[in-house]
Amino acid sequence: MINNKINILVIQFTNLLSPTEIPYFRSAIVAATDKMDILFHNHAVDGFRYAYPLIQYKRIRGKAAIVCIGEGTDSIGKFFSNLHEPLRIGNREMLLELEDIKSSKELIQTWNTDFYYSLRKWLPLNQSNCDKYKNITELKDQAVFLEKILIGNILSLAKGLGLHIEKQVTCGITKIENKGVMRYKGINFETFDTEFRSNVSLPNYVGLGKGVSHGFGTCVQMSLLRSGQKEAFFYGKE
Repeated sequence: MINNKINILVIQFTNLLSPTEIPYFRSAIVAATDKMDILFHNHAVDGFRYAYPLIQYKRIRGKAAIVCIGEGTDSIGKFFSNLHEPLRIGNREMLLELEDIKSSKELIQTWNTDFYYSLRKWLPLNQSNCDKYKNITELKDQAVFLEKILIGNILSLAKGLGLHIEKQVTCGITKIENKGVMRYKGINFETFDTEFRSNVSLPNYVGLGKGVSHGFGTCVQMSLLRSGQKEAFFYGKE
């Protein structure tokens, strides 16, 4: 029998964090661990660890958070054992205060029913497919194009976690809103806030697409969100 259960650890701090501070938050955590574990930064001596990030830095309800997946749940202890001083977050110092830790074992697999998700600050486009997307004029065709990318993102997540998806993955984008442009690794990328359905069960807070270790593409089941409070859930009070 295939075991597609994966350990998830969601660590929430009380400290407020702005969207632009997430990369600094990540860098501060990496510095606090003295780069002793590649899972914190995905940089190897000879280049990058080209695999799905197992430690992801987030902003949940306006506060700093870390999501650890699979092997990342074992590595996070190295951070807490080295956390003795305030972190340098951009131009300010921050002494992290723990608010909550949630540990769970989640099942990632296809089902005979659909699950509904909200996906925030998703970066689906790269240099090779950006021009193709911009040349599509019909909204329905744009959605189909993005759905194919989203399926690829889900398959990449599963592959990165060493999981086998037995059946065909399906996705349907039900809403696209709040398009924008954000900078990632010195390059401007188009971002999307979307809602979609899929026959794959995904853990809350995992990232899909590019830049997931920097808080992009955070996925949450719609059932977790209260009606009318999605913005506060993801971003807190701006």
